[in-house]
Amino acid sequence: MTNDSTHISPFKRIWLLLLSVGPGIFCIGYTIGTGSVTSMAKAGSQFGMQLLWVLFLSCLFSWVLMEAYGRLAVISGETTMHGFKTHIPFGKYIAIITTAAVVVAQWNAFTGILGLSSTAIYEGLHIFIPGLNLPQYGTVLSIAIFIIIVMYGFVWVGRYSFFEKVLVFFVTLMGLSFILSMFVVMPPLKDIAAGFIPTIPKAAGGKLMVAAFVGTTMAAPTFVVRPLLMKGKGWTAVNAKEQSRDSFISALMMFIISGSIMVAATGALFYRGLPINKVLDMVYTLEPVAGKFAVGLFLVGTLSAGLSSVFPIMMVAPLLIGDYRAGALDTQSVLFRFTAALACLFALVVPIFGVNPIAAQIATQVANVFVLPVVILGIMYLVNKKNLMGDYKAGILLNIGLVTSFVFSCFISYTGVLALGEFFGG
Repeated sequence: MTNDSTHISPFKRIWLLLLSVGPGIFCIGYTIGTGSVTSMAKAGSQFGMQLLWVLFLSCLFSWVLMEAYGRLAVISGETTMHGFKTHIPFGKYIAIITTAAVVVAQWNAFTGILGLSSTAIYEGLHIFIPGLNLPQYGTVLSIAIFIIIVMYGFVWVGRYSFFEKVLVFFVTLMGLSFILSMFVVMPPLKDIAAGFIPTIPKAAGGKLMVAAFVGTTMAAPTFVVRPLLMKGKGWTAVNAKEQSRDSFISALMMFIISGSIMVAATGALFYRGLPINKVLDMVYTLEPVAGKFAVGLFLVGTLSAGLSSVFPIMMVAPLLIGDYRAGALDTQSVLFRFTAALACLFALVVPIFGVNPIAAQIATQVANVFVLPVVILGIMYLVNKKNLMGDYKAGILLNIGLVTSFVFSCFISYTGVLALGEFFGG
């Protein structure tokens, strides 16, 4: 008798591998969207690889936090908001404030994500069909409405396994597109290596980009939603090793995909002195360097980044509300579908008013860092409770990682305050 596993195609093997780390893929959807593409591409065009160290530390600490939140879920069966409310002193108020902060930040980002995704499709049509003469405002708005209707239609399916497969498709497409684009315009390896040396650009906007990097990579929803995803996956204490592997692979993929965007922007724009004012500037400036093939790759990557974020952000409010109320993943209730619909309507603000969302996207990413210290302190308390975690409570290494993450988040929050003061103070 032959073993069927020997006849599985390489693409099928990759697909099964990605599905095996489904919760991590979901977290990448929260983390790498058009806001992340904006931050990475703009930083690469303005500062080269100088901020690679910020990205590395953000992904490293994201790994620590995903491990901590994932361990809480598979060992205790507890979720974030329900856990805050039940096990932390004054936890009810902490859970409400955290939920509100995360939802507000994500919904604000949603408006820019939809605007950038629909504009990317519009610009792609003009690049590949030069004679096409479509009015920008009406076309972009129509595309945005179409995207929202299709993505909201997926919500009605209401099964975690289906959501996971949709995200695996978009994240895989995004990752391949950006990584291939990077190799087309690869900068010198010594410049990439120099990016691991910690420095903050003294130029205008340097502090803003540092804070935006952390806001988009160490994104609070990535961690607070993770226990719910573990429940949706059906993982328990017997899946502790799988959970740890999922955390690591997710953080590694965040670094590789985000880093490839920065590398591509550095290679295509930084050495030519061409900063980005909007992400699609990179698409146009890539064309004379690498031709329409690279332009198409970057467009596909940008669009996939946007669509991979639309789905999870649409669900963040109902997920966290359900978490607070019952500590359960409920994707088929009327409340879930109604709240997701409200998010979709809010997302149309930027396309309706025709606003350029780039500056707002970066400012929103910065705003994300302010809830991070609370999110880190909360999980530090929970994973160190013996009566909750038993023999799996946090050890020395995890606690060192959490304390270091907290110190880093406080430093970045302070940098964010200074950055926003400079940004709005002119």
